[in-house]
Amino acid sequence: MTNRKAIPLASPDLGQEEIDAVVRVLESRHLSLGPELPAFEEDIARYAGREHAVAVSSGTGGLHLLVHALGLGPGDEVITTPFSFIASSNCILFEGATPVFADIDPITWDLDPAAAEAALTPRSRGLLPVHVFGRVCPMPQYLELARRRDLVVIEDSCEALGSRLGEHMAGSFGRAGVFAFYPNKQITTGEGGIVVTDDGDLAERLRSLRNQGRGPDGSWLGHERLGWNYRIPDILCALGRVQLSRLESFIAARQRVFELYTNALSQFEEIVIPAPPAADQRVSWFVFVVSLREGEPRARRDAILEELQRRGIGCRNYFFPIHLQPFYQERLGLREGMFPVTESVASRTLALPFFNQLGEAEIDRVALALGEALDATR
Repeated sequence: MTNRKAIPLASPDLGQEEIDAVVRVLESRHLSLGPELPAFEEDIARYAGREHAVAVSSGTGGLHLLVHALGLGPGDEVITTPFSFIASSNCILFEGATPVFADIDPITWDLDPAAAEAALTPRSRGLLPVHVFGRVCPMPQYLELARRRDLVVIEDSCEALGSRLGEHMAGSFGRAGVFAFYPNKQITTGEGGIVVTDDGDLAERLRSLRNQGRGPDGSWLGHERLGWNYRIPDILCALGRVQLSRLESFIAARQRVFELYTNALSQFEEIVIPAPPAADQRVSWFVFVVSLREGEPRARRDAILEELQRRGIGCRNYFFPIHLQPFYQERLGLREGMFPVTESVASRTLALPFFNQLGEAEIDRVALALGEALDATR
């Protein structure tokens, strides 16, 4: 349709400082379990307002280790959201526990606290909320529910590094929180994740579990428990330390892009723009996801995505409901119609290009293409 360069959906913000940090690790020959690992963990723990951090190979790995380390397993139920990346539920299945879904708030798209409470049964042992797209969930309500029903809270903050509710950073509410560093996240290590907690015993157990169950004495062939290889290389930790030092500027850049989009797309009555943060919130935006207004069919959303892609605009739907994934339906007996808010929202979402360096001219181009796609699909 056009010879102009395509605008990608996401693009990491990397510079010479990151390159130099990686080269220094390569020259040091300490490629794994070296000095960059504890330094990165200390930096993240300090930033998140936690006592401990345990870096791992991915956010998924961090969630899995937490479910295991907290003793959640067969016969246990964990309340969570069906509107998320699938890892937030897979980590429960990995250990033989059962994810029990509850519907979402139609405005924020976070797990609805009332729906979460209604989903509780005598087998409920955990609560795993997800800060969707960077917006912190109503954690005080979840924590009160957890206190009353003796639930452990695992905070999926993989999309929310730098977000805040009141004086508390994302990741600092539950028994432990998890961040992820895939290239589309606020900061990236390429692949990687980290668990943050104030529980020293839990942190020590997680360090063992990520390293094949080895004990704290470091004996390479001494294994105290069943574990995994969820280690993260020092190269990635060095990259993450530089990225973290730039995070506040990244958050500001993403807020600028969010505001430019809000202005550019306000002309379209058919488009619902994400609600702005509440007065006591700071959102460290992960992606920019709009939706068609309620009642629009999924087929039109899909046609709009196709039109945008033809015009060189990176885009996708975000998310597909977890309870409608085929193996979840087969394994847990889930079906369409069980979580109507999630299904309605998921059928109308459009993720648009979103990254730090996105300029006003590019945003105007996205808005123009979106307007043309809306016209073409009426």
